[in-house]
Amino acid sequence: MLDRLYNGRSHEAERFRYALIVFDIAVLAYFVFSSALPPNPWVLAIDGALAMAMVADYAARFWIDKRKLRFVFEPLNLIDLVVIATLIAGPFVENWTFLRVLRSLRLLRSHRVLADLRRRVPFFRRHQELAGALVNLAVFLFVITALVYMLQHRSNPEIGSYIDALYFTVTTLTTTGFGDITMKDESGRLLAVVIMIVGFALFLRLIHAVFRPEKVRFRCPDCGLLRHDYDAVHCKHCGKVLPIPNEGE
Repeated sequence: MLDRLYNGRSHEAERFRYALIVFDIAVLAYFVFSSALPPNPWVLAIDGALAMAMVADYAARFWIDKRKLRFVFEPLNLIDLVVIATLIAGPFVENWTFLRVLRSLRLLRSHRVLADLRRRVPFFRRHQELAGALVNLAVFLFVITALVYMLQHRSNPEIGSYIDALYFTVTTLTTTGFGDITMKDESGRLLAVVIMIVGFALFLRLIHAVFRPEKVRFRCPDCGLLRHDYDAVHCKHCGKVLPIPNEGE
């Protein structure tokens, strides 16, 4: 049953995976906003409940995986263990709490959900490149923000919370640069350079996906050309007749 839910292609399995990605996004949002809250019983209770839910998810995926040793050492699964440990150890080792932001890497699992959406929803088939670019940019944004907070929150008085680090990352990535938060040492300045170069490249990819003319992905059986106009009847490269399913459009 677990294997059908996590890896199946039924409507029930797809709804289950949609629920998982919604859960990941909700948890990420909670981590961002809770980073600015002082420790209190409600925060600790929510952390404990999230830890239990993540343990259950991890155990289920471990149970159905046929190569269990490989599963344990996969980077995303190791990150899950780190996040679970920080949730449990948060009340005792407060400096570890910033590692919880690594939960944003769970968004990389959305590729399976996007595959389900492409199969069921025409909108996502048309804009799959846009969806992929948005996911990549979001993951980069939140992971780099975690690094900024980790490296600067002790030495830089202007970065006192995860929200400050997120604000600096966004203003740097968009080249806005208000100047109210700046890096004080060489490591911080090098990190800002990485944000500007890599982040701006991802941002340009997103813009390219938004304004690029719409194409349909359908591999030509003769020449292998993958992208065609939505109303294409023949392949532009070799002239092969293309039976592109257009759903009556």
